[in-house]
Amino acid sequence: MNRTEALAIVNEYVNNHGLVNHMLCVEAAMRFYAEKLGGDVETWSLTGLLHDFDWEIHPTLEEHPIAGAPILRERGVPEEIVIAILSHGVETGVPRSTTMEKALFACDEITGLITAVALVRPSRSLYDLEASSVKKKWKDRAFAAGTNREEMAQAAAEFGVELWEHTNNIILAMRSIAPELGLEGT
Repeated sequence: MNRTEALAIVNEYVNNHGLVNHMLCVEAAMRFYAEKLGGDVETWSLTGLLHDFDWEIHPTLEEHPIAGAPILRERGVPEEIVIAILSHGVETGVPRSTTMEKALFACDEITGLITAVALVRPSRSLYDLEASSVKKKWKDRAFAAGTNREEMAQAAAEFGVELWEHTNNIILAMRSIAPELGLEGT
């Protein structure tokens, strides 16, 4: 499985541009951590890219990502990636035991909050966004109310990275694809 094949799966199953951007953010974050921690960059990146490919066809926590796993297996996605994707689902019962699995869980939800913070900044840019700005918005529960802050904090702790250091790392990772996300600013 290579990135072109993974993108073909994403493009087949995902129509929502925002969801594609989210998956690209998680891919970038997983690449960042693979490089930082000595993981297999290709495997970690593909895991991030594919992790929510089935959300539009299985849009409940009871179905996603369990119902998508057979599709991935049919497409030849390595079992290591399928298991990691299963482990990021809170309802799957699949434990997160590897560093890659913990990284995926930690990188998933927080990218949405970071994107939301970047979008409300006057610059609309990731390049001048700092973790302190995300921290300020974190305290406002009405802001990005759909994001699960408790899950983000739990995921960072499980991954073994302090939450605001982790937030900064994710911002750095997302900056690498800011133009693709439309978050390079004005």
